[in-house]
Amino acid sequence: MTDKQLQPETETPDTEQTEKQSNICTDKNSKHKKLTKKKYYKELEKLQGEMVALQEWVKASGQKVCIIFEGRDGAGKGGAIKAITERVSPRIFQVVALPAPSERQKTQMYMQRYIPHLPAAGEVIIFDRSWYNRAGVERVMGFCTEQESKEFLEIIPFMEKAIINSGIILLKYWLEVNMEEQHRRMLGRINDPRKIWKLSPMDIKSYSRWYDYSRARDEMIMATDTSWAPWYVVDSNDKKKARLNIIKHILSEIPYKKTPRKKVELPKRQDKGNYQEPNYPYRYIPEKY
Repeated sequence: MTDKQLQPETETPDTEQTEKQSNICTDKNSKHKKLTKKKYYKELEKLQGEMVALQEWVKASGQKVCIIFEGRDGAGKGGAIKAITERVSPRIFQVVALPAPSERQKTQMYMQRYIPHLPAAGEVIIFDRSWYNRAGVERVMGFCTEQESKEFLEIIPFMEKAIINSGIILLKYWLEVNMEEQHRRMLGRINDPRKIWKLSPMDIKSYSRWYDYSRARDEMIMATDTSWAPWYVVDSNDKKKARLNIIKHILSEIPYKKTPRKKVELPKRQDKGNYQEPNYPYRYIPEKY
């Protein structure tokens, strides 16, 4: 993915030029200014409330939603998915993160292992990596041939057309992280016992293949960025902003409506009657905190 090229500007009066420069500086400062924790959690709470409203609409309307997250190791896919699913029902929002294919699955049609996980009515399925493995890690690391990868890129736009024609809302996100930020996050995984599980032997091998992955990403997006299933690219160098931007975008792409709900009132508890607490030595866990 190349940097945007700056277009030459026509000459303008000094005052107008000064105002433009000032606006540019403001935009840059706004973009690179870090969110405070307070601001982040305030915005997240508001957006997660809207995700619950979306969930209720999906459940009531029988809508089917499929969201794909792709990106390099350490791009922030897991954190984004957690932010999306933290306050919604796991029965409605289901995360699919498939392991390496079994020997039997390797003999199947490639899409066969993914199709059973597509959503039914009233479900939102989130793929933490998806069928696009064939265009990325499988291609770069030699788990498929170049011919298999190229055939996949030719076929998959039509497959996604069929998915959408079946009534599924399909959203595809590529999380873009730069080399320096990925390096910082990978070191964090090595040194943090809470994150070491995220660092697989495959991640270590992939780390050295930056530009092979760049070429694979470029070709993948250019071949499968269609009008019916476009790729949405997320600047994920700032994790907090990326999470908020993703949730905001999901909400803007799905035409959900607030579902009317009756006011909930707790009923009166039953009388104790003749119930007595048993004299039993329950095994309470030690209170260390």
